Amino acid sequence: MLLKKNFPDLPQLTLPGYNITYSRSGGTFVLKILAQIPKILGAIRRERQWLREVQATYQFDLIISDNRYGLKIDGLKSVILTHQLQVLTGFGTTADSLMRRLHYRILEKFDECWVVDEPENGGLAGVLSHPRQLPSNSRYIGLLSQLRQPDASAVGSHHNVLVLLSGPEPMRSILEEKILQQAASAVGYHFHVIAGNPSGQSRAHLPAHITYTAYASAQELTDALARARLVICRSGYSTLMDLAMFGKKALLIPTPGQSEQEYLAEHLQAQGIAFSKRQAEINLTTDMTEALRYNGFSAGRFAGKSGVLEAVIDKALQQLKSEAGHNQ
Repeated sequence: MLLKKNFPDLPQLTLPGYNITYSRSGGTFVLKILAQIPKILGAIRRERQWLREVQATYQFDLIISDNRYGLKIDGLKSVILTHQLQVLTGFGTTADSLMRRLHYRILEKFDECWVVDEPENGGLAGVLSHPRQLPSNSRYIGLLSQLRQPDASAVGSHHNVLVLLSGPEPMRSILEEKILQQAASAVGYHFHVIAGNPSGQSRAHLPAHITYTAYASAQELTDALARARLVICRSGYSTLMDLAMFGKKALLIPTPGQSEQEYLAEHLQAQGIAFSKRQAEINLTTDMTEALRYNGFSAGRFAGKSGVLEAVIDKALQQLKSEAGHNQ
């Protein structure tokens, strides 16, 4: 849906997802994911077969995949993008170390592993993207965002709060209801809620200080971020990179049980960048005031480099062309 809306003129091939299901309870989140490992491995095998079939027709020169572990076949240069080299299992350092070794066995099957973060000072993702040892085929390519930096004159109003909802159900809807209920009494702010639900409908009977949008395009999201003084959102990595691009202050609410999001939220709070609160403990009246005291995402430290992916891809294609010339 997102790709079709932002790139309507590009041909697209449909690749089924992993169809992972999520629990309603944070305490059982990891266990439910682990129980689905056989299904995930089956999806990876089907990805590999799918790529063999489409490669016979399209003859790609280069494959770049975002955490799709099956998109690697012999004779086709393949790159995998990730920010999470270190998988946090929630079961301690021994389990994390074992998972990292297993993860590297998959990542190192690719020709290159592009790490989406800055190389210096722990970057944005901390230990997730800066473990003690890197995969042998890895390199950092900087932060990425689907958005373009706003005009320098765009300044958010002190009363404008942007709420970005995202992530798996049912947790997304649970958070939406909680925020709408509490925002109704926070009449000193104007809330713009972007529900992140492409198939959703507009909600009726909301107070005048709450604007509700089921889904936003990249340009609409850019405009909303530029106007916001504070952003309330999950601590998913793509969202954090957008916040870094805009240098925003944020109230982070990690998805319960998602160890990666919980780590990122705690990591950024410890650095004084953003305030974090558990979903079950949200109190918007006090939490928004506290979040505004934090430093926010400094545009100087986390410079959103729009166009960096294009440069990396251009370099990879030039290398392919050079290698082809040498082989002739």
